[in-house]
Amino acid sequence: MEKKELDTTNNANAALHPLKNKFVLWYTRRTPGVRNHTSDSYEDSIKKIVHFSTVEGFWVCYCHLSRPSSLLVPTDLHLFKEGIRPLWEDSANCNGGKWIIRFNKVVSGRFWEDLVLALVGDQLDYGDDICGAVLSIRFNEDIVSVWNRNASDNQAIMGLRDSIKRHLKLPHGYVMEYKPHDASLRDNSSYRNTWLRG
Repeated sequence: MEKKELDTTNNANAALHPLKNKFVLWYTRRTPGVRNHTSDSYEDSIKKIVHFSTVEGFWVCYCHLSRPSSLLVPTDLHLFKEGIRPLWEDSANCNGGKWIIRFNKVVSGRFWEDLVLALVGDQLDYGDDICGAVLSIRFNEDIVSVWNRNASDNQAIMGLRDSIKRHLKLPHGYVMEYKPHDASLRDNSSYRNTWLRG
């Protein structure tokens, strides 16, 4: 009788639960009061922390992350699909924009976690249009944004807004703002001069 070699790699991978998309978590720590003036200096400040492609890989990563309330101000966490850099100029982002929600620092961690779980679990409508999400830790508030590929597809933009509101169970007092990335490039600001409220 012929002996077969056991392939433990395939058996180990068979026990894992793949995600629909692979993700990369990035981190940016800015110097308070100093604005990056070029895309090169901003890109250099973004650090890749970890990537994951399975449910198990996500939880290993997520369980070891610092909670938003313990991060220094100003800091950004970026969770993006693999192959998409958290830059306005990235080819997946350049024609898109972002939904912006401002949170009281006391509740931002819960909303961020709910958004991350919805994003990783592919629970948001128009998921193929989503590039990633950002948590911006600031002095007086924290800002969560969801980036999408196409700022000219009004149906997808409004559908994504409704899906975010539903999954985060946003109270009626929260205002969502939308801003195309080309407008951010023109005024060198992620969160000022938003175009649409919903």
